[in-house]
Amino acid sequence: MPSPVVLAEVVRSGFVEGRHHGSVVALAADGGVEWSVGDVTSPVLPRSCNKPVQALAMVRNGLDLPPDLLALACGSHSGEQLHVDGVRRILAVAGLGEDALQTPLDWPLDEETKLAHAAAGGVKEQVLMNCSGKHAAMLLTCVVNGWDTATYLAPDHPLQRAVVSTFEELTGEPIEVFATDGCGAPLLSTSLTGLARAFRTLAVAADGPEERIADAIRRHPEMVSGTTRDERDLLVAVPGAIGKMGAEALHAVALPDGRAFALKIEDGADRARRVVMAEVLRRAGFEDDAVHRTGLVELHGGGRVVGAVRATLDHRVS
Repeated sequence: MPSPVVLAEVVRSGFVEGRHHGSVVALAADGGVEWSVGDVTSPVLPRSCNKPVQALAMVRNGLDLPPDLLALACGSHSGEQLHVDGVRRILAVAGLGEDALQTPLDWPLDEETKLAHAAAGGVKEQVLMNCSGKHAAMLLTCVVNGWDTATYLAPDHPLQRAVVSTFEELTGEPIEVFATDGCGAPLLSTSLTGLARAFRTLAVAADGPEERIADAIRRHPEMVSGTTRDERDLLVAVPGAIGKMGAEALHAVALPDGRAFALKIEDGADRARRVVMAEVLRRAGFEDDAVHRTGLVELHGGGRVVGAVRATLDHRVS
């Protein structure tokens, strides 16, 4: 079984002081594997990369939201006001209050928003947790179907059973690991190849619930993450792309022409995730400055730039 390989180096003053290992898979337009490095067939826990597939299961089961709120259901939001307002809009449609959310109490993910919230006397809230858009959409799906809202996170709940079925369909793989995500929702495993396959299915869809998910992500990338995040900037920089990152340094991106990419940094370093994904897209032909900037991670010393985290894919992929 292939092992994760060095995908990024931490270079300070010309000296390599650290390395990040990981794995990457790239699917060709026809869905076949074009190239890969590391282990792309063993199970991983995609974390929030699973959200667009979870949202697809909800749309297939009657969830009907405008594109901005559907994007929020697919997202890991920053806790900015537009996100909090969006979660409350979804809950209002469901006729539920914020107390129906079973997300943990949390601060906004965006640091400036968090500091402003705390300075104003704010505290941790369930609605501020980055997964609250997904949870609000889950609750609304339950209301639409007459399912119990108090147990919506239980693995045997009709909603979660529908998610499992949809997930296995899109990844083309059986689920080998059932875990619990940071937000408390069931977390399903797949390989990086299966994850890329699922995003490809969404990206090439011309109609139906799949196309609705892809359209929402394309139209409202700021709702999938936040207004200041590299994840949003990458979707803006690559026309027609859909994508989602997840905790522990996972990222999946798919293009309308059928090409798709998924990666994981083994040590969970988010700085390496963004550097490597930008390099993956550069190899796919996206060499403009906007894509490059999404993967720019500088190292500082004494208040000036003295190095950077750099991708090493050119040394790994023939």
